[in-house]
Amino acid sequence: MSRALRVAGLLAVAAVALGACARIPTSGPVQQGGGGQVAEPNPAVVLAVGPQPGSQPEQIVEDYLTAGAAGVSNGLDFTVARKYLYGDAAANWNPLGGVLVVDGFTPSQPSDTQVTIDASVVAKVDADGVYSETARGAPETVTFGMVQDTSGQWRIKDVPDGLILTSRQFQDQFRRVSLFFLTPDAQYLVPDPRWYPAVNLATSVVKGLLAGPAPLLRDAVRTAVPQGVVLTPEAVTVKDGQAEVDLGPASAVQAADHDLLVAQIQETLVQQVAQVRTVVVQAGADGPQLQGTKQLLTIGQAQATPAAAEAIASDANGEHLAALGSPGTPPVPVAGVAPLTGLDARSPARSENGVVRVFLRGPNELATVPTASQASQTLLQSPNLAAPSVDRFGWVWTASGGTVSAVDGHDPDVSLTPKWLADRTVTAVRVSRDGTRIAVVSTAQDGSGVSIDVAGIARDERGGPQQLSDQTQRVGAALTVAGSVVWYDDDQLAVLARGAGSATVWEVPLGGPSKALPDVAGGVSLAGWRTERSLLVATSDGRLLTFSGPTWTPVEGVSGVRDPSYPG
Repeated sequence: MSRALRVAGLLAVAAVALGACARIPTSGPVQQGGGGQVAEPNPAVVLAVGPQPGSQPEQIVEDYLTAGAAGVSNGLDFTVARKYLYGDAAANWNPLGGVLVVDGFTPSQPSDTQVTIDASVVAKVDADGVYSETARGAPETVTFGMVQDTSGQWRIKDVPDGLILTSRQFQDQFRRVSLFFLTPDAQYLVPDPRWYPAVNLATSVVKGLLAGPAPLLRDAVRTAVPQGVVLTPEAVTVKDGQAEVDLGPASAVQAADHDLLVAQIQETLVQQVAQVRTVVVQAGADGPQLQGTKQLLTIGQAQATPAAAEAIASDANGEHLAALGSPGTPPVPVAGVAPLTGLDARSPARSENGVVRVFLRGPNELATVPTASQASQTLLQSPNLAAPSVDRFGWVWTASGGTVSAVDGHDPDVSLTPKWLADRTVTAVRVSRDGTRIAVVSTAQDGSGVSIDVAGIARDERGGPQQLSDQTQRVGAALTVAGSVVWYDDDQLAVLARGAGSATVWEVPLGGPSKALPDVAGGVSLAGWRTERSLLVATSDGRLLTFSGPTWTPVEGVSGVRDPSYPG
């Protein structure tokens, strides 16, 4: 039988088997955490059946996978799935040790005591709920060791931790949420996206928050949760929209900063769990209720109104930095900025308040933008510099080769060469608006193998960069080429992927599948703020396009511009 026919047959068998147990939803996107409350139906409950007498190894493995998926919806009860396991495997298997999300799989039996699953992998989710997208259709083989028990029935004796779920099962049974931690100065919330089972979501969210941030953020953010604090009991009770969070030991909880602790827990639950409207935090099950009066927001929520986009404009008077107004309004020269004619200007960048303004003079020089009273000043010289990014502390970031650099014109320059950039060339960088993370696009030194990594930024008490995290979050694995990168939300990137004659803007979330927007003919540079409608693409012939619903449309009244940018 051909591979295609075998896969089709297996899918048909799986459909019949699942249909005999329960109906799986066949519509609806993955639900993402957001600021508003939305009604969310309970996930479908799938009833699993135990091993059937006489089942052969391949069937045992397939039925075990179905039972594992059913265990997620059935209150995280994996009793039935464990019946397929033998000996120590039944006791030691950790069903929540991760998720392999697949488009499909083909079982085979290479020997009497082995069954393999050849899967087309979409993503991997680790035991902490951190999602890693894989290249489209990435193949992976999972091996199960088989044995016959004392009555001659086949069981699984060697089993990897975690679950193997189809994309449909994963979308139905898991939810994307953001745990909220704090910027080091406690001014803003920082989202840390995770995926947890929809069942008992509030409990999973709080446990994740208590366990702390993902590795890349550990030195970049802070938490108001004291070390060693746990849920007592190990569950969050939600009744009539109110979540009760009891934390212990009580002495440690009462010694914490109540304002920050309550705000961190409240924002994480209220924004991420649809059933929660209010939160009560107690120091122990019978202890006092903690009173918090501080409301915290992400920087995107706090600064929701975008500053004007700017671009380099060319007209009869030469080149200048111009502010882009409302559609139909021609670009207006930025007040106080001198003309750029003759400077080989490219890639302008600025701080939120416009005090720090820089650009590239040619490919190898980072410089300040000239003003009416001061000529352009060189900040850094190095071959093939990446377009600069200005963080909220006034540091300017760029890169050359495998080195990421940060300068502020006053303190000593900072050069960072993390191990994950060894033998790689950085082509683009962008610092998140809250200053805790940096997105880095790089290629292997031979120009192949594009990677998009998000790393945490450790800083000193004045905001000066110290190092990038040793671990990164690899995102955008679906992209084979990548150019400009921008943060257009607190936990989402937009990336311009340029091909032969055209370009594609990809939405690349931290912890989610990438999505391609319609192609942009001749697109060469990208800017974005917070929503899809803020995205701007400049073309090689000087047009400026904005994303309007399903298509890219020219910005009326604007021509002869390049390198658009928002603050950051």
